[in-house]
Amino acid sequence: MRLARELGIPADYGAARGLAPHAEAARLVAVGRAPDDGKLVRLAPRAAAAWRKMCAAAARDGIILLPLSGFRSVARQAALIRRKLAAGQRIEEILRLVAAPGYSEHHTGRALDVGSPEDTALDEEFARTAAFRWLRRHAGEFGFQLSFPRRNPHGI
Repeated sequence: MRLARELGIPADYGAARGLAPHAEAARLVAVGRAPDDGKLVRLAPRAAAAWRKMCAAAARDGIILLPLSGFRSVARQAALIRRKLAAGQRIEEILRLVAAPGYSEHHTGRALDVGSPEDTALDEEFARTAAFRWLRRHAGEFGFQLSFPRRNPHGI
């Protein structure tokens, strides 16, 4: 609650967006490094195993998938929002792109942002890549889904 107030997140954020709080993962496994900053990307063990299988299947089809971001703690999520606020963005804009601390699927270690050599920017341009088209067809086979498609009911 205090963190939400500090960041200017509305008290009814979860209920208004239809989002449930997520606990932080207890066990994590490294799955690679983020191409932009070299930071280790970590996932919960089952998600990591599914990621590896999916990457291997994609590679057989000539597609390279890159892990851009995996597990994020509540503190890290708050730091991301603080950085955006310091850059002059309004909390309403930020919450269209980033879930509030405590509500991010990244806390579970079962969510990751995916890129390809053609696009590592975490933007909508990725939807124009062969990697995205491959993921649309095959990610479900490995237990992954697009959490926040365009015009989703959660406002992200």
